[in-house]
Amino acid sequence: MYPAIPEPTTLAHLHDRAKAEASRLRGEAVDDFWRGANAVWQRGLHSGEALAQRSAARLRASLARHARSRNAAATPQTPTGV
Repeated sequence: MYPAIPEPTTLAHLHDRAKAEASRLRGEAVDDFWRGANAVWQRGLHSGEALAQRSAARLRASLARHARSRNAAATPQTPTGV
């Protein structure tokens, strides 16, 4: 009716195998976690770098437009058609 109880040495062996398997799985999980965290960190660095480059390009374009408008305002207009 009840399952047979294994011998104490068999139980100890099973327990040792279970502990070893748990340790192995835990090590794999930690490796996977840090591998994923490193990938996220790398993506963040790349996206931050791309954002900085886009911002710098927009700033250069804005400064160029501002310089052109100041130069146009400083240039005297000559009358046309008179």
